[in-house]
Amino acid sequence: MKMQSQPSFIIVDDEPDMCWALENLLRQEGFATQKAESGQEALRLIESRRFKVAFLDVKLPDIDGIELAHRIKSVDATIDIVIVSGYYYQEDEPVQEALKQGLICAFVAKPYFHSDIVDLLRSLCP
Repeated sequence: MKMQSQPSFIIVDDEPDMCWALENLLRQEGFATQKAESGQEALRLIESRRFKVAFLDVKLPDIDGIELAHRIKSVDATIDIVIVSGYYYQEDEPVQEALKQGLICAFVAKPYFHSDIVDLLRSLCP
């Protein structure tokens, strides 16, 4: 089956509508997805299985997305992390620092165009 051979993605966002939109977009592109509505839930999932990419919201109820990215990398250094945020902008210092450090591989501003996500998927999963 296509979905089993494709990389798996985790979506971490406390807004159910944002999870739903990104999850459906990824599934339309043939990718397997899992969602988490908190940082703790995401860490439990990442400790129990491998994901190719993590899409993280910056503002979660239990942890800042940049801090969560650090914790995720300590569990799985190979995972690609994409920040998806309506709070930060690409030019903001925490985002630029995370990009420079290699902590995150990309930033997507909310609201995003579907084509932005599809183009990003093509670059992360050629």
